[in-house]
Amino acid sequence: MSQIRLFPRNKSFQEIIPLPASKSESNRALIINALAGGALSNVSNLAEARDTQTMIRLLAENGEVADVLDAGTTMRFLTAYYAIKGQKKKMTGTPRMCERPIGILVDALRTLGADITYLNKEGYPPMQLNGFSYAGNRNLPIRGDVSSQFISAILMLAPLLPAGLELTITGSLGSKPYVEMTLAQMKHFGIQAEADWKRAVINIPAQPYQVNPFAVESDWSGASYWYSMVALSPFEDASLELLGLKENSLQGDSAIQHIMAEMGVKSTYTGRGFLLTKCDAKPSLAWDFTDCPDLAQTICVVATAKNIHLTLTGIESLKVKETDRVFALQQELQKIGGNLVEVEPCLKYELSGALSIPEQAVTEFETYDDHRMAMAFAPLGLLSEIVIHEPGVVAKSYPSFWSHVDKVVDSKE
Repeated sequence: MSQIRLFPRNKSFQEIIPLPASKSESNRALIINALAGGALSNVSNLAEARDTQTMIRLLAENGEVADVLDAGTTMRFLTAYYAIKGQKKKMTGTPRMCERPIGILVDALRTLGADITYLNKEGYPPMQLNGFSYAGNRNLPIRGDVSSQFISAILMLAPLLPAGLELTITGSLGSKPYVEMTLAQMKHFGIQAEADWKRAVINIPAQPYQVNPFAVESDWSGASYWYSMVALSPFEDASLELLGLKENSLQGDSAIQHIMAEMGVKSTYTGRGFLLTKCDAKPSLAWDFTDCPDLAQTICVVATAKNIHLTLTGIESLKVKETDRVFALQQELQKIGGNLVEVEPCLKYELSGALSIPEQAVTEFETYDDHRMAMAFAPLGLLSEIVIHEPGVVAKSYPSFWSHVDKVVDSKE
């Protein structure tokens, strides 16, 4: 479908949402399990996300070309996986995927002994992997301020290097919880590692992975949109229970609990997930999104809709995601009265403006080939009639999103 139309209902909701599994946990578990030699059945509750399904398909194939489509995590993790396995493989993806930088990871893999050649533009896919010959380097520096996925990709192959690896992270580390998630999942599969965060050094001795059953948690990134639904509901008794979330999660986006507590949503652990209910919101919020950049779009929409002045830092990585998310937000937030301004280049942004939605007209939102743009703006359908263009982009991470949305908002394709 090319668009979906959402309409407010004249009644409240108290619903249970069976969240999809975490794409982040799933993709790490698949790579680690494959490195351990485990069967696919060893990992349960895998994500329905297209990124994860692409990973499953490519791990099972033996072809000369690995087309990851638009899956950034899949591109990065599989490049490292194929490298350490010594496989000859052409890595490619969609045109946008081939615009996303991978040079930091490729340089690190080359230092370790991978033979990798760029097939078009230096530092970007597509590229050709031609095997692996260990170079004897145990000490490896890698930048931490572009993508934590580069670091996670290297960490997962580190135990299989003949001398292990001492990885030094240079510069600031963005999305640190995702690196900690990687180490925690590696530990589940028998790997001992030592992380000295003060020195930004992670030491992993050479050791084999052990096959161990792993169950994936539900997705906190997907949960964030339901926090928005409760925050924006005009009914005080609105509530949602989100199933499958853990009280002590490995996922960085579990920070949504704390952010939304400031924006009008209370979280209560139920033993099987979290119950979301309304509470008072504060008039302003400052948040550093360094460890949870995927939440920024969700928070910006809620802040605009609730007239909360928002100060954002740590969102520089948004410019090299599925789209330039900062630009996309600036364009679409204007349609509801939001003004997102860069006040310190690449460091600090301010979001202000009063909610302005035409009563008679239908507001239409573009998605920029970005699943998170579609899902972040969807909760506005609780307030007025809106149209989301190209809603199918949600298949990247949450294919069942629109069927779940039908529980709280009326819709028409």
